[in-house]
Amino acid sequence: MNLTLKVWRQVNPATKGKMVSYHVTDVSPDMSFLEMLDVLNEQLILDNDDPIAFDHDCREGICSSCGLMINGIAHGPQQTTTCQLHMRSFSDGDVIDIEPWRSGGFPVVKDLVVDRSAFDRIIAVGGFISAPTGTAPEAHSTPVPKRDSDAAFDAATCIGCGACVAACPNGSAMLFTAAKVSHLGLMPQGQPERDARVLTMVAQQDAEDFGGCTNIGECSAVCPKGISMETISRLNHDLLGALRAGAVPAS
Repeated sequence: MNLTLKVWRQVNPATKGKMVSYHVTDVSPDMSFLEMLDVLNEQLILDNDDPIAFDHDCREGICSSCGLMINGIAHGPQQTTTCQLHMRSFSDGDVIDIEPWRSGGFPVVKDLVVDRSAFDRIIAVGGFISAPTGTAPEAHSTPVPKRDSDAAFDAATCIGCGACVAACPNGSAMLFTAAKVSHLGLMPQGQPERDARVLTMVAQQDAEDFGGCTNIGECSAVCPKGISMETISRLNHDLLGALRAGAVPAS
């Protein structure tokens, strides 16, 4: 396939970016999207041009590093991570727009690379269990309803890629925060800090310049792990319960 790529180029956060067109030829349909960018970068290097900066690591849909807006869709036309998107999803002669995640909480570092450390800070204030539990208990010593365990597992599959933020017209991080709150709040081990956790993590999310959630649903539609909007409902339930109880955010 022969393709025209319109790629966002930005030298650093202080400079103004722009879309630049590139032509790539002989692209195999079996290439991943990132492999196609590798081919383009090899050509740019041979031409003594600056290669396109983009995040990547495992390339197995696990690590959350890769993340691109492809033709206006987070991760592209398939509900998967960018590294698992293959060029057979496109046609010969296509023009493909490639941009970084767009959100106040994800400032552009260079080209297609954004700073997603805001997610780390949300996790750091409450996405853990600090109550000492001693040695690991026998697996069946604490019964957990299957519905709760299934929901907790589904929420825990969140890899923190940020597609939910990029897809949301408001730039909201609610699906991410809800997933991290829910998978702990559903388990017995997460109960002692349940109220403080939700208050603290939501407060940190708001402080990171993410937008508010209006339940549009684009976040769940592009989530590569298929995390549902139900997690947001669960977070809101926990948040209201904590506020009614007069809980205090964790310090």
